[in-house]
Amino acid sequence: MNPERISACTYAVREEPLDATFQLIAGAGCRKVDLWGGLPNYSNDPAECDVVALKVKACEYGLTIGNLGTYPGRKIADVGFDAEMLEMTRAIDNASFLGSRSIRVCPGHGEDPGIVEGLIPFFQQAAVYAKSKGVYLGMENHKGSIAGNPDVVMKLVRAVDSPFFGILYEPANLMACGVDYKEAYEVFKGWITHVHVKDSHCTEDGYERTMFGEGSIDWTWCIAAVDGGGYTGDYALEYEVEKVVPIAEGFPIWMERFLAL
Repeated sequence: MNPERISACTYAVREEPLDATFQLIAGAGCRKVDLWGGLPNYSNDPAECDVVALKVKACEYGLTIGNLGTYPGRKIADVGFDAEMLEMTRAIDNASFLGSRSIRVCPGHGEDPGIVEGLIPFFQQAAVYAKSKGVYLGMENHKGSIAGNPDVVMKLVRAVDSPFFGILYEPANLMACGVDYKEAYEVFKGWITHVHVKDSHCTEDGYERTMFGEGSIDWTWCIAAVDGGGYTGDYALEYEVEKVVPIAEGFPIWMERFLAL
């Protein structure tokens, strides 16, 4: 794996100061960050987050911001189209300024397929703006979201019909949803805008996250399939076993194992 395509998600250290977070990532040999969308990491609100200072701080550690883990689209039913579109355009503008390839977006609340129709105009407009800024929008496969249901979420993706709007492919999250990640890929093929990397398996006790390379996700297959489908973006290592192995100890192991693929 080309190290320039690897980034580090900051979710596991989302409550730590950015200096400590950036030092950890840079120290592991990673040069790109997938920044979680919450303080003290990041906020779309200019009163809460100075993106100029953020970019300077990342550069001090030799890092770039590859993806913003924002949530625009999540509150559209609560705050309305215009207010949520303002949130969306702020996220896209900030991503463009930071040099980020992509942002995470959220297809509303819940798993009800009935919400798709109402989301189409919002994401059509968002995709047009994203295209003008060269920023990709991706909905992360998650339980509790239509993005965890391949057939349903693809109704939205196909209706929006933009190469700048699609799926944040997350095989482990799909496993947690009880969805076969290989079959899901065939549904998502050609519409993947970002990829999150972690490992997991299902036991008699249920779904369980593991250290990378110790679960049952076939990442060699995933990379071959996703790249073979035309994806040229990043692979963001999402370290979520910090309660089992401290991230300072475990993340460099993930980097080493993923680079070996």
